[in-house]
Amino acid sequence: MKQVISISLGASKDDYEFETEFLGRQFFVKRLGADGDMDRAAQMLLEWDRKADAIGIGNIKFPHAIASNFLTKKHDDKIKTLGKRIQTPVTTGASLRDVSFEWSLRYVDHKFGSYFNNAKVLFLSGMTSYKIARVMAEYTDNLTFADPVIENGISKLIHSIKGLERYAKGSHEILEWLPGKRLTSSVVPLKKWNNYILRKAMQKATIIVVPSYKFYEYLKDATLEELGGKTIITATAYDDRIEFLKERGVDVIIDTTPKILERVVAPNVIEALILAALEKKSDMVHADDLLEIISMQKMDPRVVYPSGREKRVNRFAFVIHPLSKEFLKKDKAVDFISSFTPPAFLDAVEKVIAYAPPWVYSKVTGIKSPTGAQAEGWLITVGGTPKQMLAHSPEFTYARLLQAARMARRMGAQIMGLGAFTKVVGDAGVTVAKKADIPITTGNSYSASGALWAGADAVRRMGLIQIESGKKIAAKTMVLGATGAIGSVCCRLLAKAFDEVIMAGRNTAKLLALQQSILEETPDVKIKITTKPDRFLEDMDVIVTATSGAGKKILDITKVKPGCVITDVARPLDLSPEDVAKRPDVLVIESGEIELPGNPEMKNIGLPHKVVYACLAETIVLALEGRFEIFTVGREIEWEKVREIYKLGLKHGMKLAAISGVNGVFSDADILKVRDLALKAGHKAGQPAVTGISAGGKA
Repeated sequence: MKQVISISLGASKDDYEFETEFLGRQFFVKRLGADGDMDRAAQMLLEWDRKADAIGIGNIKFPHAIASNFLTKKHDDKIKTLGKRIQTPVTTGASLRDVSFEWSLRYVDHKFGSYFNNAKVLFLSGMTSYKIARVMAEYTDNLTFADPVIENGISKLIHSIKGLERYAKGSHEILEWLPGKRLTSSVVPLKKWNNYILRKAMQKATIIVVPSYKFYEYLKDATLEELGGKTIITATAYDDRIEFLKERGVDVIIDTTPKILERVVAPNVIEALILAALEKKSDMVHADDLLEIISMQKMDPRVVYPSGREKRVNRFAFVIHPLSKEFLKKDKAVDFISSFTPPAFLDAVEKVIAYAPPWVYSKVTGIKSPTGAQAEGWLITVGGTPKQMLAHSPEFTYARLLQAARMARRMGAQIMGLGAFTKVVGDAGVTVAKKADIPITTGNSYSASGALWAGADAVRRMGLIQIESGKKIAAKTMVLGATGAIGSVCCRLLAKAFDEVIMAGRNTAKLLALQQSILEETPDVKIKITTKPDRFLEDMDVIVTATSGAGKKILDITKVKPGCVITDVARPLDLSPEDVAKRPDVLVIESGEIELPGNPEMKNIGLPHKVVYACLAETIVLALEGRFEIFTVGREIEWEKVREIYKLGLKHGMKLAAISGVNGVFSDADILKVRDLALKAGHKAGQPAVTGISAGGKA
């Protein structure tokens, strides 16, 4: 049986011994702590020389991976002195440690999919964790290094790899001659300020990299406020460290040291086992050899969930904007001043705010899928109203959306959605998606899905049309704005559900092309096209308005038949509150809003608690699914994506929210009232009452 001895500068109270099998050999493994006494460690090395098959040296401070030559040499000399008289293979585990750093990050990102994309990562010692930083920089630019604060008491954080390299190589030798921490630790105000800087950096980070050496010293002042919900990357996460992090609310621990034995052991022990099994000196085992063994033995890094439940929080951003100048009055200052100033004041505010840089309107938290996936994000506002966006070239809006994308990436978002009129301007997100450094979606796929979901639910609750399972609905439906991004998909899906579809638009060539395409997919549907929808309004049972008319008169509601269900998908809405008030016998719903899973918290966006617009819900669904990709852009929407996002929404607990109109949520009583008025209006108009089955036109 081979013997591996680990001589640690750590506490002797943590000593252990056990037998195990590794690489087909039987081993006796024993740890001996020297309680920080270097001379005692040297003596134990001499005692075990030629008795052990390999010796590991543990709990030492590794030389900085990036530092001045003077400091690196100074540290290396100590290591060499400690083991210069030893004949038995000796290792500190440095080679395995370096390989496992890179391997663990690549493994986790591959296994969990885009795990580190745009993450905000804080390194408590970039000098020690330089190899991790180099790999992490491939996934995110949001890197922060606390070395100046922790090492030298300098109230400055570093925010780039280049900055860390300059700090390490250009200034570190000079810093050795400065009073450094001995002085700054005695200056109470400065010490408190540095602690404040470090706490804030921890709170802002999503991932914190903590060196294994002096682990507790780095985190001694960290509380639930700093570590709650974080991911910690460290090496050799012993049980006591996991418990420590659990008490402080850490969600995930990524241990770069693989657990290949029945207990957690340090890299020096694993590397000593490898040396003993291969019967080689440490300088004869190279990185490629270690990679081969890691692969062969499936020595994957550990991902530990201290709470016992798998947790992952994906991050998104979503762009919103004021829908009209009246929305600007939601700002109390604007509302107050506009109350005693002429209307021209509000016009001026509308023009000026269109040039404002994007800003964060609200943080969104608490979204949790039944699958266990979680999401959080930010609502980012651009100042332009639809009127102002139309008054400028598309490039004007593109520039602000790209600013928002850069802001979203800096905050850690992994995908960004475009809301309301921002997804309509120009080429409907194509240019922004090409130029942004973050995946973009317009949300139009889920908007189409949500609109029809809501329309179907409204028809069911009205009860004026009989719906038989497995059969098409014997009724007539019309889509206004049929050739648009959402309208064309609505046409395709309605054609699969209804006997007859009227497609209304302004471009006859596009209408004809869409008609031909739909008939190839659904040959049993009756389709009519028109540029004059008023001709057919009085026969329609269901109408979907999906235009981008930006306030233009689209639909004359007075011509609609009693009991018609109108789904207004357009943003801004095609039907004003005044229009809706003219026809209390018609059910007008404002698209299909979605209820989010979990207990989401955000500022008011004009909808009930937990309810969001479908385009925002699409961004959230993609975040929960970990689908960080360009999903819906451009004016042509694939109906397969509409179906896919609908199914993904159901998977993650999305529900159709209570149907809402211009006056808020419709209760069952409200819908029954509309139904009763529709039946009465049908009698007054000389039409027979609609009593359950509609032949599609006049009953």
